[in-house]
Amino acid sequence: MTTTLVVCAVAWVLGWWALGRLRRLSDVAPAEVDGAAPSGGRVTVVIPARNEELSLRGILGDLDRERPADCRVVVVDDHSTDATAAIAESFPFVEVIPAPDLPDGWTGKCWACHTGASAVEATAADDDVIVFLDADVRLEPGALGRLSSELRRRGGLVSVQPFHSTDRPYEQLSALFNVIGVMGTGAGGRGPVTGAFGPVLATSVGDYRTVGGHASVCDEVVEDLALAARYQQAGLGVDVLTGAAAIRFRMYPAGVRQLVEGWTKNFASGAGATRPGRLLAVIAWIVGMSSAATALLDGVRGNVPLAIGVTLYALFVAQLAVMFRKVGSFGLLTAALYPLLVVFFFGVFARSTWRTHVRHSVEWRGRKIAVGARG
Repeated sequence: MTTTLVVCAVAWVLGWWALGRLRRLSDVAPAEVDGAAPSGGRVTVVIPARNEELSLRGILGDLDRERPADCRVVVVDDHSTDATAAIAESFPFVEVIPAPDLPDGWTGKCWACHTGASAVEATAADDDVIVFLDADVRLEPGALGRLSSELRRRGGLVSVQPFHSTDRPYEQLSALFNVIGVMGTGAGGRGPVTGAFGPVLATSVGDYRTVGGHASVCDEVVEDLALAARYQQAGLGVDVLTGAAAIRFRMYPAGVRQLVEGWTKNFASGAGATRPGRLLAVIAWIVGMSSAATALLDGVRGNVPLAIGVTLYALFVAQLAVMFRKVGSFGLLTAALYPLLVVFFFGVFARSTWRTHVRHSVEWRGRKIAVGARG
């Protein structure tokens, strides 16, 4: 029992350390003029979109309200088979660019982002800004200005992990993935981060050109982590914030299968990019959570004092409830049922590892993507 107490206590502390103090975009002072570029240049928003009819209307409506008059909005239609292109074309301010056929050695999202950025770069100055937004992102008033303001101060690459909104019960299964993803980048730590979040990326055109843009990470499935590494290799900063009240999204609205495929695509590669010490801390935290759940079960069975099992379990439930509220609309009941989340997490992680390192491919939005077999 003493060993369990020590393991749980250490893990609980490591959990707080791994999460750190997250910076929120909503705490950033907005630019004097919403959407202004770091040195007065023009802002262009690029949205890669493949079969996004369920989401696209929302972000374009936000941009219709949010964008400054000279902001250019480009939607790259990545061979959609639904109404994505028609929805984009229904907004007069949107420029719709069909993505050319996917070249060998490129992932679909990188190609779509590159296609949109190339259209921008042709006439852009170095101090102009490109903001890459996923189609499921939603912007609250002032968000684009706050993002531009942060880029003005920091330079390099500014990334935001949106607040994860959920509508249906199965979406609560993403709670632990969100927390571990933020932990893994070191977003709340004091040292340099080890990644970025692809749904929201902002950079100057000059810095984007310096690192080679998405062409430099064209074959990466987790392109946000690879792109962040390119910026750091070039001596440019990478800044990561959470969306909180400013930027949100709803991931995987199409059901459990989409959710599993999405996290399968992201997680095994993401674990490989995490610093070893931080990765060990996250693993220890998960082990401690599991030990607390086991202690509760043993208490119910009468093998250990029930009060100890309940106390350990309650400590992790309270911790998770706080953490979940920082990253999304995940409730107290979700935290209370965290053993189910841990089992689901390990199942998806095992699937991701198998697909990445044995099958060397993952599937996403109807495409098979080669991964983990580079030599």
